[in-house]
Amino acid sequence: MRRVPLALGATVLAAGLALTACGSGDPSASASSSAGKPTLKVDGAFIPAPAGGDMAAGFFIVHNSGGADTLTSVSSSIAQQVTLHTTKDGVMKEQASFPVPADGELDFERGANHLMFENLKHTPKEGDKVSVRLHFAKSGTVTVTFPVKAATYNPTAKSAHASKSSAHMSMSSAHMSMSSHASHTSN
Repeated sequence: MRRVPLALGATVLAAGLALTACGSGDPSASASSSAGKPTLKVDGAFIPAPAGGDMAAGFFIVHNSGGADTLTSVSSSIAQQVTLHTTKDGVMKEQASFPVPADGELDFERGANHLMFENLKHTPKEGDKVSVRLHFAKSGTVTVTFPVKAATYNPTAKSAHASKSSAHMSMSSAHMSMSSHASHTSN
């Protein structure tokens, strides 16, 4: 009679140890895509036509179906400098970088994360297209065409995710170079 409880106890203990090893938080024990290579797609990109001056803002969404990455900087020939910003509680603050979560999104939208094109070399007009280079820690450089929209253009987060923006993306890194063209629609 004592053998059955001991055998059952040993089985439960072995199963518990196996489950503990699987859930230990050790990244090498996980088969999640978070340990894999980032797979980025950028859409919803636009620049509202600036009313004047030497600054403009930029917005877009980075979709990532792979491992984590970091947006480290942005550049464009239209401005002497492009900086990363966030707005929280009405206060705008420059950021050095933004994490791109594994299997997640990084949104740049009005009232939140955004780009600032500073010291514009010329003022973009509605209908223009601006080439912007997004620099990522792991994925290298992604070049996106930002259409210049009306100053009042403000898609909701849901419509931005569903939109088919005009985006020409080219990814370059030390190991690969890839280009793809997204469909173009007029809004």
